[in-house]
Amino acid sequence: MKTFLCLITVLGYGFSTYAQQPAKRPNIVIIVSDDHAYQAISAYGGNLMQTPSIDRIAREGAIMNKAYVTNSICGPSRAVILTGKYSHKNGFKDNENSSFDGSQNTFVKELGHNGYQTAWVGKWHLETEPQGFDYWKILPGQGHYFNPDFINMDGSRERIEGYVSSLTQDVAEEWLDSRDKTKPFALVIGHKATHRTWMPDLNDMGIFDGKTFPLPANFYDHYKNREAATVQDMTIDKTMIMGYDLKMFPDYDKISDGNITRMTEAQRARFKAYYKPIYEDLMAQNLQGKALVEWKFQRYMRDYLATAASMDRSIGRMLDYLDQHGLAENTLVLYLSDQGFYMGEHGWFDKRFMYEESFRTPMVVRWPAVVKPGSQLGQFVMNLDIAPTMLHAAGVRIPNEMQGESFLKYLQQPRAKGREAMYYHYYENGEHAVSPHFGIRTERYKLIRFYKRVESWELYDLEKDPQEMNNLYGQKGYEKITAKLRSQLREMIKKYEDDEARQLLEKGSGNS
Repeated sequence: MKTFLCLITVLGYGFSTYAQQPAKRPNIVIIVSDDHAYQAISAYGGNLMQTPSIDRIAREGAIMNKAYVTNSICGPSRAVILTGKYSHKNGFKDNENSSFDGSQNTFVKELGHNGYQTAWVGKWHLETEPQGFDYWKILPGQGHYFNPDFINMDGSRERIEGYVSSLTQDVAEEWLDSRDKTKPFALVIGHKATHRTWMPDLNDMGIFDGKTFPLPANFYDHYKNREAATVQDMTIDKTMIMGYDLKMFPDYDKISDGNITRMTEAQRARFKAYYKPIYEDLMAQNLQGKALVEWKFQRYMRDYLATAASMDRSIGRMLDYLDQHGLAENTLVLYLSDQGFYMGEHGWFDKRFMYEESFRTPMVVRWPAVVKPGSQLGQFVMNLDIAPTMLHAAGVRIPNEMQGESFLKYLQQPRAKGREAMYYHYYENGEHAVSPHFGIRTERYKLIRFYKRVESWELYDLEKDPQEMNNLYGQKGYEKITAKLRSQLREMIKKYEDDEARQLLEKGSGNS
């Protein structure tokens, strides 16, 4: 009798949780780019460029209009995606001192235990080798755009001639061709693009040279009343390097930059033929002051967006592969960036801050068997939610230690109620001089607590000030909303068991 009751309980759980799933478990393809700004994706209404492949996923599935990350930096973001846990729980807090503990549970391991074949190809950037995958082939560290090295499962390295976005897709297709066709699969494709130093494929160099991009309204931000923004070192003006970033070299026959020296003779010739005339024209103009800063912005945008175009084409190849092999209908395809990125807003490139351009990430999903084409989702979702969502979609029980929430219900019921607030915590205190901070975002407001490098609070009314230029913390008339947000922040810190943030709140801060 007891056995029968237990069986009824398990069946009841499965019915209530997975009743709306198709009988056949889905294949899963997760495509993770690096530093790809939602502003640079046409599906999000951006007019900087067209991204037909990413747009296709959105058009044939759903676009998340309010997708965010827990910690806006690449390695930690990947650790969150894998584990469904915040950085303080999975142990990978920053890129300077962290090393991923591969022995901990991940959604990939759970899928593997439940009959899935699993693989990760491309950028990994978690210091240790992948664990729990049937197959992996990864770029060492950040990887390179041209003729990249790949690390194989036996530890050997091989250099493959070509362009990294195309080669990563080649590796993905090779694995898909050789997989066990009797099993569902889960494949993660990690793209290097669009990470610094923004090197497009040879055929894409110059595709935006005829376009002049408008300066963001706050390009010449003076960071008034925002101390952490004042001390950062990530401006296009002062931080962006003419050679390393913008490929402006005095002698194109004597470049020592490793991104260039690894090119073949033919690749170098095309690189020189494109960039050398740009450098010579720049020298002839002898630009100074704002004219030079704005020239750097245009050069940055052209290289960055051309690099994104090269990646988008490879994403299109993945969609075509699924079509050609009869896999599209029951394959869940999720595209996202590891975080957002600045396209000149506040005068910046890079990410890290809890401000919207960095905190928010693009996320689109297609699953024809379940998701209605053209769905527009307005609920708050986070990269924290990907692990439980993939398990939910596969009919696998979600482990209790995962802190995210499945967003499958939003895909099935676009008007379903979502979370009221999101919690963020950034830890790194080195590169680009961005002060560590944590905070909370609700539908209208954002409260941020900076510490270590800068001790301060910031409060923004996102309805009145979407560009986050006017710090309202401590201003008259905002006492009640500040108190409410601090109370909500305290509850979220408790919910996610972030002891470091809790101790900082208890101690107070410079302008508390």
